[in-house]
Amino acid sequence: MSEYVDPDPYAMWQRSLVEADRVFASSPVLDRPVGGCTYCTPESELRVLGGPPDAVPDDLLGHFMREVPSHWDADQYPLLWRRLMPRALRYWGPQGRGVDAAAERGHLGEQGANFVDWPAPERAAVEQAFRALLAIALVDGREPVEMTDLIEGIAHATGGMEPWLEYLAGLPGPAADAGLVRLVCDWAIDLLWEELRFSWWYDGDPRVIADWLPTQRARVTAFAARHPHCKTAADALIALDRLQAGDYSAWLYPYGIERLLGAGLMN
Repeated sequence: MSEYVDPDPYAMWQRSLVEADRVFASSPVLDRPVGGCTYCTPESELRVLGGPPDAVPDDLLGHFMREVPSHWDADQYPLLWRRLMPRALRYWGPQGRGVDAAAERGHLGEQGANFVDWPAPERAAVEQAFRALLAIALVDGREPVEMTDLIEGIAHATGGMEPWLEYLAGLPGPAADAGLVRLVCDWAIDLLWEELRFSWWYDGDPRVIADWLPTQRARVTAFAARHPHCKTAADALIALDRLQAGDYSAWLYPYGIERLLGAGLMN
């Protein structure tokens, strides 16, 4: 993934929204009223979904994105996503209301809206927004589990995780260094505990992450040298060593601590 990396991910995000508005302004119109499961989505809301995208309330937009693809007419489902994509991107953005990044973006996958078959300009606009979201997530200090959900949903939508891991590895700057160290530490420890898994991407294989982690050793090592008192960097290197050796975790599995305390085994 050789696209230019903007040093300001928030500026990149704003530009991606402008481009999405431009590209999706000419999305095809529906040839009939929206068809869907009226048990889950009242006909009044189906009519709203078929109207101007800007008039769709956020709550209804979120419902549409989370509802399973089989509850919508198969030929209309990708068109609905294309019409609503600028709204969806804002819903997922830094000031948005997205509540389940992996599930919502995952519905763009092959069994849903089939994003990989959309027109090339539309795919490019969405992927640029995804890159901005990943860059923001890496530097804004959020919990690594949120990054896992984010990259899972994007990989599910686009058909693979490797390009997005490569993109994360190429993000420059001190804030990206710190975010990547946190991510490597969290993912490596989860793999040691056999806890790293995807929530909704059933075909996704966490071994892709396991194969990627060692490629980041040099960057983590350099960060640890610059910040010798950073425990996260030190732990990340320990976890990488354990993974490479096929060894057990250096940390006690957290869900057993209360039982051990109750048995007096931690004294």
